[in-house]
Amino acid sequence: MIAAASGVDAVKFNNKKLVMKKVMNTDNQSVPRVGVVLSSGGIRGAYAHTGFLLALQQLDISVSAVSGCSAGALVGGVFASGKNMQEWSEAMLNIKQKEFWTPSWAGFLWSLLLRKWRGYTGMSSTDPALKFCQQQLQVKNFNECKIPFSVLAKNLATGKKKVFTQGELAPCIVASAAIPVFYKPVKIGDDYYCDGALIDLAPTDTICCTHNLDVLIVHHVAQRSAGRPGLEKVMHQPWTLVTILNMLLYQQRPWYLSDKPLIFRRCPCGCDAIIIVIEPDLPELAWPITDTGSEIMQAAHQQTNALLEPHLHAIKQDALSMNHLIEDVSVRY
Repeated sequence: MIAAASGVDAVKFNNKKLVMKKVMNTDNQSVPRVGVVLSSGGIRGAYAHTGFLLALQQLDISVSAVSGCSAGALVGGVFASGKNMQEWSEAMLNIKQKEFWTPSWAGFLWSLLLRKWRGYTGMSSTDPALKFCQQQLQVKNFNECKIPFSVLAKNLATGKKKVFTQGELAPCIVASAAIPVFYKPVKIGDDYYCDGALIDLAPTDTICCTHNLDVLIVHHVAQRSAGRPGLEKVMHQPWTLVTILNMLLYQQRPWYLSDKPLIFRRCPCGCDAIIIVIEPDLPELAWPITDTGSEIMQAAHQQTNALLEPHLHAIKQDALSMNHLIEDVSVRY
C-alpha cells in the first residue's frame, strides 16, 4: 500500500482546520508534499485510476492528500481509507455489473405509462453500488481515513458543487458518481446530490492550497469527444445512449489540460504549488462494460511509470527544480 505522507510529522484536527507540519529529510530540506486528484471517467476511469495508484506505489511516491470526482471519488476513497491497492485491483478485475448497475426496466415502463414519470429519478438504484463501496472501504468516516480525502458532488437544489470532507464516506462517494437519469440521486442530510463531473471533472481547487501541497498530480481520464467520426462509431456500439449523454454532459475540457500526455502547470489559487497533469492514452470502454478493464489498468500503470520516472527526484526531493517545466495558462476559479 502507498505510504501516507512521509512528509507529515503531525496531523491534527483543531476547530475543523487541518494543521500539518513538514518534516525535513537528511539534507535539512523540506520533503515535498504531494497530493493526488483523480478525475471522473466512468468504469473506464475506475480501472485507469487503479493502475495509476499502483504505479505511484511502484515509484514510491508518498501521498499527503487525495481528492476525487465520480470514478475518481470511488478509487480515491478506497485508497485514502487504507485499502491494499493490489487487493483493490483484484476486486475491480472481478467486479460484476450487478454490483454497481441494476436498472429496473419494469419500473421504467410502469413509471412512463402509468405515472408519466412522476417521481421517477433514475433507472438504477444506488444501493448495490453503496454496498460494494462499503465492502471495499477500510473505514467508515472521512476523519478515519489514512490520508486526508475529499469528494466532489453536485447539489441538485442549488446547482452548486459540494465538497465533502466530513461524515460517512460511502454515501458521498456514490453521490459523486451518480450519473443523472441513469442513477437515482443520493440524499445526504436534507439535500440530493449527483455526479460531480457535471461541474468539475477533476477538483484541483479542493485540495491544493487546503493541504499545503508542493506538488499536485492530476490523473485525468475523462474521455474526449472524438467529433463526427467518433460519433458514427458510437452509434454501432453497446449502450450508445449512455455514451451520447456523457458527450453532452462532459464535453468541456478543463483549464489545466493540453494536447500532451504530461504537462506542468502552476496552481492558480496563489499557493505556488506545481501541478503535474497526466492524461494517458487508454483503450476505449463503454459504460457499463468491464471486459477490457485489465488492459486499461495496465495501460495507465505503464504510462504513469514512463511519464513520472524522469521527474522522480524532483517530485520526492526538490519540487522547485521543476519550475522550468511549467507552462503558463490563464485561469480563474
